Amino acid sequence: MSDETTGPNGGTSPAGAGAAAAEQAPPRLAILTQYIKDMSFENPRAPQPPQQAGSRPEIQIKVDVQAKAMGEERYEVTLVTNVDAKSSGETIFLMELTYAGVFHLANIPQDSLQPLVMIECPRLLFPFARRIVADATRDGGFPPLMIDPIDFVALYRRKLQEAQAKAQAGAVPPPVAS
Repeated sequence: MSDETTGPNGGTSPAGAGAAAAEQAPPRLAILTQYIKDMSFENPRAPQPPQQAGSRPEIQIKVDVQAKAMGEERYEVTLVTNVDAKSSGETIFLMELTYAGVFHLANIPQDSLQPLVMIECPRLLFPFARRIVADATRDGGFPPLMIDPIDFVALYRRKLQEAQAKAQAGAVPPPVAS
């Protein structure tokens, strides 16, 4: 009997090579589920149009990403979107959406885990959240609001800087995707 085994392509490999290959499995990211955690749309002047129907409203969009570990290799990533539309200081509509997904991350190096959770996972969720915002504003009687693509790398860097500033000020930053 020899110390060789048949490989997946019919070739032979030393008996210990299978264990080494299992240790070096490729990184894997899978979306297990995604869902609306919370959603609110307020149209305070309905059914009356805003005072200056011809003017473009001022629209402020705020986006935040939150993440928490849900056990071994599972993370819930939440994309929080707040939209405030005003015209002449008067609120036209308010929209709040908390959209989340549960991700399974396997074989990810520890130094790459946090950026993956805080950048790539929300990048995968964003098109779905964007569609929900567009549908809700359209259903609220307004043109669909198509949110521009978001630079999640810049958002991640800003959150890191804020966490470092809090740490330097003596405050303990909240844990992010550990």
